[in-house]
Amino acid sequence: MGTAVICLILTVIVALAVNSVKKRIQYGSSCCGTHDPLPKKIRVSDRDASHYPCCYRLTVDGMHCSNCVRHVENALNSLPGVWVTVNLAEKSVLVRSKGPLEEDGLSRTVSEAGYTLMDFSQCV
Repeated sequence: MGTAVICLILTVIVALAVNSVKKRIQYGSSCCGTHDPLPKKIRVSDRDASHYPCCYRLTVDGMHCSNCVRHVENALNSLPGVWVTVNLAEKSVLVRSKGPLEEDGLSRTVSEAGYTLMDFSQCV
């Protein structure tokens, strides 16, 4: 009888673990406080780097997963004349723009997405 109870408990634990892994694979990590699917990616139609004479490198604090990356990309790509690439490992964002951008505007956009702009510099 004791063996049956232990087997039942182990079966429930394994089922819960499999369900948790399945959710993480499907929706990403829950570090953003959400188990929702990734938001639809805002794609920039003009991906010719020569059309973007201004370039900035940002360091953004608080990005931990693909959900975070998508939120930051979508927030900045929604700005007119901006094309963004995020590097999660370095917590950096490469911002290409068709015109000059102000640090305050980028900081506000990143902050509204739920993250913190730590460093702002122009690319060389």
